[in-house]
Amino acid sequence: QVQLVESGGGLVQAGGSLRLSCAASRSMFSINVMGWYRQAPGKQRELVAHIISGGDTYYADSVKGRFTISRDNAKNMWYLQMNKLAPEDTAVYYCYARLVTSTVYWGQGTQVTVSS
Repeated sequence: QVQLVESGGGLVQAGGSLRLSCAASRSMFSINVMGWYRQAPGKQRELVAHIISGGDTYYADSVKGRFTISRDNAKNMWYLQMNKLAPEDTAVYYCYARLVTSTVYWGQGTQVTVSS
């Protein structure tokens, strides 16, 4: 079992920045993939970014060059630095973790609202 707790969402003006954090309740040694999804009103949940245990990263085309995913193994945390935010980035952001057993866990979600 893994509990994930997100923080860092909020309201920001277009062009601004936010950093989301996800804290895991257990060592990241057992986590194979960690990342972020988002879901905007009326839309399907979409993958934003993830980082694999070996260090490879993936970004959705819509956020490349603006968002950066990183991790801190010592703190059992990973982050999503979001720069140059736009209204279309408004969504609930969920962190997730996929264990080496392929079990997936989700955080509770944090709201990000970007005003124009």
